[in-house]
Amino acid sequence: MLDLRGRTIQKQVKPVIGHSLLDIAMANDIDWQFSCTQGTCARCRCLVVEGLQLLSEVNDAEWDRLDEDELEKGYRLGCQAIVKEAGTISAINKTYF
Repeated sequence: MLDLRGRTIQKQVKPVIGHSLLDIAMANDIDWQFSCTQGTCARCRCLVVEGLQLLSEVNDAEWDRLDEDELEKGYRLGCQAIVKEAGTISAINKTYF
C-alpha cells in the first residue's frame, strides 16, 4: 500500500513499480506540489516516513537539490523517488514554500 499526503488530500493507493511518487500522486488526483517533474525545482520534496528501502536509490538530481541532512532524515524528491518493489510506503509532500 502507498499512503501519499499532498497539500490537502491524503489517499492510500496501489504502488506502481517503475513509477515515481509524483507520477502516482498525479494519477490519483493528490495535490502534490511540483513545477518541473525533472528534479530541478525541488517543489515535489517529500518526507518518506515508511518504506524508504522500497524506492530507488538517491540520484544526482536529489544530491544537487537536497542537503545530506535532509537525505539522512528520509527526504526525497517525489519526481525522482521511483517505486522499485511492492510494500508499504508512506510519504508526505513537504515543499519548501
